[in-house]
Amino acid sequence: MVWLNRVKNAAQWISLYLWLVSGTIIVTINATWLYFANALWQKLGSVVNLTLGQLMTNYYQLLAYLNFPWVPKLVMTDFTDSTSALVHFADVKNLFMLDYVIFIITSVVVYFFWQRLRRDRQLWRLVLPMQTALWVPPLVAVVMAINFDQFFIMFHKILFRNSDWLFDPLLDRIILVLPDTFFGQCFVLAFVLIEWAFIYLLSIGQRALREND
Repeated sequence: MVWLNRVKNAAQWISLYLWLVSGTIIVTINATWLYFANALWQKLGSVVNLTLGQLMTNYYQLLAYLNFPWVPKLVMTDFTDSTSALVHFADVKNLFMLDYVIFIITSVVVYFFWQRLRRDRQLWRLVLPMQTALWVPPLVAVVMAINFDQFFIMFHKILFRNSDWLFDPLLDRIILVLPDTFFGQCFVLAFVLIEWAFIYLLSIGQRALREND
C-alpha cells in the first residue's frame, strides 16, 4: 500500500535524524576531556578545596551514575547533595537512559535503511535531507549566542518538570564546579559534531549522484 510505504519511508528518515542527534549527545556528555580542560583552565578544584585529581574522580562518579543503569544511587567522594539536587540528577539520568534507548533502537533501523540505500544505489537520496538539516545547528547556535543565559533557562524548562535544577551553592557545592561556560562549550561541541555528520552524509550523497550520472 502506498500510504504504508510513505509511513515506512518517513520513519526511516526520522530514525536517521534521531540516530545522529542521540549519538551526538552520547559523545558530548562523555567528553570528559572537555571537563578536564575546564577544570584545569578555570582551576575549579581550588573553588571547593580539591585537587584536580580529586575533582575528576568526583566527576567520573557523577558520570557513572548518569550513564549506567546498574548504578542506582549517586555517591561522590567529596560532595553530598540535597534532596532536590538528587531528584534533578535522577531526572538527568532518566534522560540519559532515554537517549541511549533511542540510539540503540534507531541504530537497528538505520542499519537496514542504509543497507537498502546502498543495495538500490540510492545513497543520492541523502543530498536534500542533509542540505536541509545543515541549516538547523547554525540557527540554534545564533539563538544561543544572542542570549545564552535565557537559552539555558528555556532548555531546562523544556526538559525538566520542576525547578530542582536551580542549585543552592550553599547546599550543593557541586554546582560551583559545573560552570555555565562548560555547558556552553558542550553545546558548541554538539553543534560541531552534528554539523560534521550532516556534511559527511551530504558528501556521500553527492558522490553517489556523480557516480550515477
